[in-house]
Amino acid sequence: FAVASSSNSSLTDGFAAPRLLSARPGCTNGTGGIQCKPPSTALGYKGMAWPSMSFSGKKEMHIFAIGDWGGLDGSHQPTEGRTSLSIYNGGKKKGPSVFPRDRKNKDTTVLLCHHFTFLQCYCDPPCPTAINHECKPGCGFVKGVDDRAQILVAKSMEARAAKSHPDYILNVGDNFYWGGIEKNCGTPMDKLSFQAHHQFTQIYEGVYNGPGLSGKPWLSVLGNHDWGGRVFNNGWDQQISYTWYSDRWILPAPYWSQHVEYPDQGFSVDIYMIDSNAMDAMDPSASPSHNLCGPINPAGADCSVAGGPSSAGTCKSWFKSFWAENQMWLEAELPKSKADWQIVVTHFNCGHEQAWYKKLHQNFGLDLLVTGHRHDQELWDPKELRAGDTDRDLGGLMCFVTGGGGGISSEATPNPADKHDWFGEGQYGFFDLTISKSKIFLQSINYDGTVLKEATLTHA
Repeated sequence: FAVASSSNSSLTDGFAAPRLLSARPGCTNGTGGIQCKPPSTALGYKGMAWPSMSFSGKKEMHIFAIGDWGGLDGSHQPTEGRTSLSIYNGGKKKGPSVFPRDRKNKDTTVLLCHHFTFLQCYCDPPCPTAINHECKPGCGFVKGVDDRAQILVAKSMEARAAKSHPDYILNVGDNFYWGGIEKNCGTPMDKLSFQAHHQFTQIYEGVYNGPGLSGKPWLSVLGNHDWGGRVFNNGWDQQISYTWYSDRWILPAPYWSQHVEYPDQGFSVDIYMIDSNAMDAMDPSASPSHNLCGPINPAGADCSVAGGPSSAGTCKSWFKSFWAENQMWLEAELPKSKADWQIVVTHFNCGHEQAWYKKLHQNFGLDLLVTGHRHDQELWDPKELRAGDTDRDLGGLMCFVTGGGGGISSEATPNPADKHDWFGEGQYGFFDLTISKSKIFLQSINYDGTVLKEATLTHA
């Protein structure tokens, strides 16, 4: 494989070149499974199973889960007419910088801190923004936390991984803010663009390391920002391509499955990775700041060469059809599972398509739903469901939101003395799952390593 050329740069960032496929076990002389060769288009392996994984031993078996973690790559130079990713002074540096997003009240009816006002909290003055406000108390900004969130969560993961040694990570998407890989879709699948290489090395490879964490597989899905956030034609296909350049990034298609065996403990898990981003595919005139199909899409935007939408006009119908395809696939796959546990991983938070997930749990045996999108930590334990709380009723299904990975500012202030607008138990963090044949013990972990909340899932 070769890194696709770029007119503005060379590979001088100090990271090693991606590992060749020939180094992978079972990939010799052009033989092997889907792990050995990328598809001809980004959707070529949709619905397929990645090779089974097996973890031996009698120790506690751990799985980490994280989402919404990939910050701005401030040292990357924009191409193809794009603007700089760095939106504030102090963010123009190597490694990730947090994207400051509007903060609203819990019901999202009152704007507490506008994005441009929030920028003043992050930047080194003078702050070159369209609206020159001071950092206001209503923003709930916590210096050293809000402006270092991704790094703090990564360090917390590293510290916990050194003790619990997770076997793999469930990644619920929004891997790169603001709009995923900052180049147009359509790079051939057997090439890696400089833009993708730079963002992966700065925001992922250079951040999530350490004893117990380095080299562990990341089972991944795309979030709405990976498709482009407010456009659909960014390099979402390059995140799929990276699967064949990495010894730990696994995203062979927008929806796919993974079987995991624990032979010494006599149980197995089937994990289904699905793409729920149709939730953010609206009419072209709607919600321009947060609509994959909206008016910010450039004229002539077209991802048909990668298997995606062909235009802004057809974008909404494409995503709705794609979501229906995900649903049909999952409803066909779940009844076939002979595993002890069935887990679904997707980007959009607990509560989307509520009736459907309830059906999957009650009729098809789905045990656990792992999500992100909302930028906080929420453990939805059905045992805690209160009478009349219909919005959180998933029919007994355990679900959690792990959208506090720190690539973007949290929904509410991370100040624990001000929880008025908190949805869940924390703002920045990840989850640690201890899995066995009889139960899954879930722990919501704060950015400082504190255990915020726990729950135990057992078979009905």
